[in-house]
Amino acid sequence: MDKDLITTDKDILGGTPVFKGTRVPVQALFDYLEAGDSINTFLADFPTVSKEQALNLLKSAEKSLLSVS
Repeated sequence: MDKDLITTDKDILGGTPVFKGTRVPVQALFDYLEAGDSINTFLADFPTVSKEQALNLLKSAEKSLLSVS
C-alpha cells in the first residue's frame, strides 16, 4: 500500500493502519463498503478523511490485487 495514504504508529490505535493524518482505521472504509454503504456515507461519518484519500486507497488496493500473479 501507498505510504502517502496509510500510516501505522503504535501510539495511534495500537498500530492499526489508519488514513494518513487521521485516526480513522482503513478497515472502516472496507467495513462500510461491505455493509453496502456508499463512500459518501463513510465520508459523512469520518469527515477527517477526504474523498480523494478514500478513492486513492481503493485505486491502490485495486492495483495491488490486479498485479498479483
